[in-house]
Amino acid sequence: MLRALMAQLPDKESSFFEWYNEVLEVANVTDKRYPVKGVNVWTPFGFKAVSLMDRLIREKVIPLGYQEVCFPTLIPESELNKEAEHIKGFGEEVYWVTHGGRTELDIKLALRPTSETAMYPIFALWVRSHRDLPLQVFQIVNTFRYETKSTRPLIRVREIHFFEGHTVQLGDAEAESQARADLASFREIAKVLCLPYVMDRRPDWDKFPGAFYSIACDLPVGGNRTLQIGTVHHYSQNFAKPYGISYEDKDGARLVPSQTTYGISERLLGGTIAIHGDQKGLVWPSFVAPTQVVIIPIPGENDPAPLIARAEEVRAELLRTPLRVEIDATEGRPGAKYYAWEMKGVPLRIEIGRRELEEGTLSAVNRLGGRTKLAKGDTAAQVQAALAAYDVALTERARKSFATNVNIARDGPGVVAEKANLVGWCGEQTCAQEVEKRWGLSVLGRLEEAPEALSLGPAPPACIVCSKSGGAWSLAAKAL
Repeated sequence: MLRALMAQLPDKESSFFEWYNEVLEVANVTDKRYPVKGVNVWTPFGFKAVSLMDRLIREKVIPLGYQEVCFPTLIPESELNKEAEHIKGFGEEVYWVTHGGRTELDIKLALRPTSETAMYPIFALWVRSHRDLPLQVFQIVNTFRYETKSTRPLIRVREIHFFEGHTVQLGDAEAESQARADLASFREIAKVLCLPYVMDRRPDWDKFPGAFYSIACDLPVGGNRTLQIGTVHHYSQNFAKPYGISYEDKDGARLVPSQTTYGISERLLGGTIAIHGDQKGLVWPSFVAPTQVVIIPIPGENDPAPLIARAEEVRAELLRTPLRVEIDATEGRPGAKYYAWEMKGVPLRIEIGRRELEEGTLSAVNRLGGRTKLAKGDTAAQVQAALAAYDVALTERARKSFATNVNIARDGPGVVAEKANLVGWCGEQTCAQEVEKRWGLSVLGRLEEAPEALSLGPAPPACIVCSKSGGAWSLAAKAL
């Protein structure tokens, strides 16, 4: 049954979106049958993966000084309206609560689309003196946006699993330093997930509503599309002023602080699946794999009891480390079991047959097909080394795919409309509009740094539209 299912998995290269939807369903990451469009159920398997992603984020942001909080979901319309640009940007996406039971509310309540307007009235109470700064908090919560485009699990949904970090800083310089620290932490997160990406500064017409500037991390995922998997915003005083956030400096003067935010949603998990998955199913980086190691006894015609006992012994040793390990001693052919665990993306499979039992060794096969023999001795150390080597190989495979899927266009004829393109751009909106008109691509932003997987050369070319020099390498692509 599983072999037949594998044969029917759509081709990832030619039918990316069909492949993506099918692999999520077959691997049981989410259940999209909930009777509200764009709202999905996390299965135990999928929730384990997203919880591990949350753990990774916490590990990378708490050392920066962030502390975790939890703010209410409901936001009064009066607070949402204090920042006009913010509500203008989210106006078409807000879910409104208008009644409590059968009683009409005096003030409508919004389901949190993002948390600036929930947090900042409280920040105005928390921040009184320069000694209260910097204030650095984050929460991992659900946000709600009435998405009007086609919804896709983990990529474009109406109830979003969302990490959001919010800071209050003494001034713009300190906010700039915070933004750079956040971007550095995202770089570390992406490294653990074996993900190459493009970091770009959004043009003014596409930045976060109310932001001074926005920097996004974009991932070419297939289907001629890129996916925004992380953002950092410098707000300057654009939110502090309308929300009355101020502090007294050491000389007694009353000053308005600057602010930043840092956002990562479940899109990061969707992007990880999209980049690494293949025709066999999911391919997890080891950190976020719900199961990192599966042990499969292979009895053949022999008594299975000694093999199962050996599997239990190995599992017990591995569980003394932080590894997540399962044994599959169910009935069935080994090949069917291999297919099942490959579909789930388990990074390492350990096989124990008669020969391994006699030799005291273990056969290990990683999700990319690499096979090795684990000798007698410290099994846990050997397994951890095998997982580390697997992550290195997965990173290299993703880098090669990234280099293939991102086109470097030094002039108009070099643009490939079916790919994400790096082009020279002068920064003018009229030229960005012309790129859209000629090639159907949106200029998403100017590069903040050159992607490690690409060689761009020492200087950007002239603008691909107006031929002016002095511009910057920029990402032109179709965004999801």
